[in-house]
Amino acid sequence: MLGSSRSRQRLTTALAGLGLLVTGAALQFGTGAAPAHAATTYRVLFDDGHAEEAGNADWIISTSKPDPLSEDSSPSSETDWTGALSSWGVALQKTGSYSLKTATSALTYGGSATTDLSNFDALVLPEPNTLFTTAEKTAIMNFVKAGGGLFMISDHTGADRNNDGEDAVEILNDLMTSNSVDSTDPFGFSIDSLDISSGYPAAISDSTDPVLNGSYGTVTKSLIADGTTATLKPADNSNVKGLVYRSGYSGNTGAFFLTSTFGSGRVAFWGDSSPIDDGTGQSGNTLYDGWNDTGATNAALALNATAWLTGASSGSGGGGGGGGGTCTAAQLLGNPGFESGNTTWTASSGVITNSSSEAARTGSYKAWLDGYGSAHTDTLSQSVTIPSGCSATLSFYLHVDTAETTTSTAYDKLTVTAGSTTLATYSNLNAASGYVLKSFDVSSLAGTTATIKFTGVEGSTLQTSFVVDDTALNVS
Repeated sequence: MLGSSRSRQRLTTALAGLGLLVTGAALQFGTGAAPAHAATTYRVLFDDGHAEEAGNADWIISTSKPDPLSEDSSPSSETDWTGALSSWGVALQKTGSYSLKTATSALTYGGSATTDLSNFDALVLPEPNTLFTTAEKTAIMNFVKAGGGLFMISDHTGADRNNDGEDAVEILNDLMTSNSVDSTDPFGFSIDSLDISSGYPAAISDSTDPVLNGSYGTVTKSLIADGTTATLKPADNSNVKGLVYRSGYSGNTGAFFLTSTFGSGRVAFWGDSSPIDDGTGQSGNTLYDGWNDTGATNAALALNATAWLTGASSGSGGGGGGGGGTCTAAQLLGNPGFESGNTTWTASSGVITNSSSEAARTGSYKAWLDGYGSAHTDTLSQSVTIPSGCSATLSFYLHVDTAETTTSTAYDKLTVTAGSTTLATYSNLNAASGYVLKSFDVSSLAGTTATIKFTGVEGSTLQTSFVVDDTALNVS
């Protein structure tokens, strides 16, 4: 009934046959229907050729190798891929900006195999448990020297999962000190022979570091559960930088997470495999969920570091690399598909939700503004720094669902702004049966920090829901 008060519970109204499907093309500015993801695809190779599944370890993104997409071509949750690193893999896959593979044989550089390092931007070594051969060490070092990213993940000393007499501490130290390319402490650190039982190492304060403050969130702490640390040697490599430290340590000792450079490439080290373990994997393994540990920010650390190693994020981190004034192609919004829940974005209560009453475009979460059928205002915003010299495009998918029957009056409105610029206003007149891609050129904001904001204002009767998913702010 007109003027009646509706419940605060959101309602969904099917619009098929009502003739209310208005495209709102006149309200859409900029580049038109651009892809929601960065044009550049960043290629990451996860190693599984050195006993990464020995014992209780299950350090794989998927049981499908080399291509995890053969297990599920469009994963929406970490259980769609099988492995203790599936949360990491699925999170990258869902951005649309990464191509992931798993290596199960000897690592090479400059060969013809599909998993040859020349085909990738970054290599992840998740607690290797067999020594790399001389040829493999040469391949890895040359790969990094030529511009590749290397992610080394250790465990505590004595974690010899396959009982071959070698653990990850020894194996990774051997890579750095006994290779044919540069054995003179090329990365500027050594891994300590320690077994630290527990703790929450804390991040240093550095708002400019792309690993600690990247598009996947801000890193505050990590988790150590039988792990080790590293000793920095800046005299050997001035770009080595400790980012996360064991309690009571700083400077050159007790670094639990660090970055460095070598040649044109980038290097990251993590002192424990527990933070990347998502607690699920193949049957028979004893696993623990460090990825989602509430006392740490391990997911943000892993994902930001991956972006930095591949070049998907700008900034030099350890002091080398970087864009040198050019624009590095990247997707800048954190938690762009809202799958991390109520993080990164600033939102009104209940806006970021996995409620089944309105379907997400992909995954389970989306941002649902308004839909109450009474006077109400919802907001959703995120501040982002757009590097100078970049072309920038904001895109998102919008579904408008309404109980209004008018074909001429905009009773409920969603306004989209970037900084002080209003990009578009949508209303109940833009209702449609599914999601519609919206895209805007925001290159004029390059060199500034701007707030991307959605504001939904609903009238006193008859609900209108503005549902947003799969956002992106791509620069190139």
